[in-house]
Amino acid sequence: MADQEELTCQELVELVTDYLEEALPAPERARFEAHLNECDGCPLYLNQIRTTIRLVGTLTEDRLAPTARDELLVLFRHWKSAQS
Repeated sequence: MADQEELTCQELVELVTDYLEEALPAPERARFEAHLNECDGCPLYLNQIRTTIRLVGTLTEDRLAPTARDELLVLFRHWKSAQS
């Protein structure tokens, strides 16, 4: 990437999964981390995403009420069809 513009908050949100999965190329990772060092809100957002991942990772299907499971499946299917 020749142009090393500062990353915007919106761009950070779009890249957060790749960042956490260590899938960003080094220049993008550097821009991501530079933004984190300069922004008040984005480090909080990143921590919220990390917490969500940690908590969701402890959730298993057998811990969900059957109605909650069914509602989540309906919502996911609706979201998935809207993406097509």
